[in-house]
Amino acid sequence: MAFFGLFNKKKQQETLDRGLEKTKTSVFDKLARAVAGKSKVDDDVLDNLEEVLITSDVGVDTTLKIISRIEERVARDKYVSTSELNNILREEITNLLTEVEAPHTAPEGASTDWAAGKTIVAPSGAEGGAIPYVILVVGVNGVGKTTTIGKLAWQFKQAGKKVYLGAADTFRAAAVEQLCIWGERVGVPVVKQQMGSDPASVAYDTLQSAVANGADVVLIDTAGRLHNKVGLMNELKKIKDVMKKVIPEAPQEVLLVLDGSTGQNAFEQARQFAAVTQITALAITKLDGTAKGGVVIGISDQLQVPVKYIGLGEGMEDLQEFDRKAFVDSLFKD
Repeated sequence: MAFFGLFNKKKQQETLDRGLEKTKTSVFDKLARAVAGKSKVDDDVLDNLEEVLITSDVGVDTTLKIISRIEERVARDKYVSTSELNNILREEITNLLTEVEAPHTAPEGASTDWAAGKTIVAPSGAEGGAIPYVILVVGVNGVGKTTTIGKLAWQFKQAGKKVYLGAADTFRAAAVEQLCIWGERVGVPVVKQQMGSDPASVAYDTLQSAVANGADVVLIDTAGRLHNKVGLMNELKKIKDVMKKVIPEAPQEVLLVLDGSTGQNAFEQARQFAAVTQITALAITKLDGTAKGGVVIGISDQLQVPVKYIGLGEGMEDLQEFDRKAFVDSLFKD
């Protein structure tokens, strides 16, 4: 058992390294130019480093925070060589990600960390002795939201969990159809209604079916519209209110899915969604094949919301639980 655990961990690390290769190459090439001809970290190096981080999609505010921390270290230590810069960056970025890391949410009475896909125990008095863990998934169209739901459903099922999906994006036939395809592919039920139905009604039906059939996890897909913030806010609030009629704790998690390959556009989407609903976790997709992996650092820092999953490819297993240390180590690996 331990052997297979080590094998899986090694495979995940290889997937992470491969997925971040373009970001890593871009960052290292820029860093090499930033310190060219310099033996110590001085104002010129810091100015160049600031440009490196901003052009790597870390974001202006987070970049300034990192630069400020490095300036403090330079002032304290008096002399910092450019050869030490990679290790210092590694430490400061890890610290930033650690500061926003939060324990994975679970309802009262939860016995284990849900990141591992393990059983949760319901508060006393819950019908059937257990309640489903409900994840409300939000994000604009095209970021990989429905695909992320499908991959999560597969991973939870692989962990031995009974999963239900709710097709609450009732405004796009393609979204419902895609979720149904994933449900069939993974082998989990999908609750849906006619096109144009009330999304909250779909969520209500999904939770009722999940509770009645002893489900462990429920994933609810939602519409990805941002053109009308008031409408989106009202819609999400209604979905949450209706959910609580079935499961008072629901949703235990609101997962925002962002397309990492869009860089600064992902920042803006994150800000807009954070303005209309409380986000508890992030999933950042499509990091493979892009040099914009730095966006993971900036979005997490600026929103003060932990990254929970990252997408590194098309395969089911390529959606990984985010490990901040492994991420930073991979980014700065020689």
